[in-house]
Amino acid sequence: QVQLVESGGGLVQAGGSLRLSCAVSGSAFSNYVMAWFRQAPGTEREFVAAIRWSDGSTYNADSVKGRFTISRDNAKNTLYLEMNSLKPEDTAVYYCAASRFTLAPGNPRGYDYWGQGTQVTVSS
Repeated sequence: QVQLVESGGGLVQAGGSLRLSCAVSGSAFSNYVMAWFRQAPGTEREFVAAIRWSDGSTYNADSVKGRFTISRDNAKNTLYLEMNSLKPEDTAVYYCAASRFTLAPGNPRGYDYWGQGTQVTVSS
């Protein structure tokens, strides 16, 4: 079992920045893929970015390339999402997710554990 707890969401103006955190605890997850997804009202859950915990290799959605950065801190067992140049269309609930094994990091069905989500609202 892996537990995920997100924090860091809030209200920010367009062009601003936020950093989301996801505290990871539970069974050994050093070989897991960790990811951020988001979901706006009335839409499907959307892939944002993923990272392979073991070697730090990352995967990013085209919609956030150059603006969002995923990272992890092994010592703190924490996953991060640094979000810059935020746009109103980035408004959503952001979820942290963990996968024991996936060949498709962008597919939410490949993830075994999910956090409760944190709201990010970007005003225009």
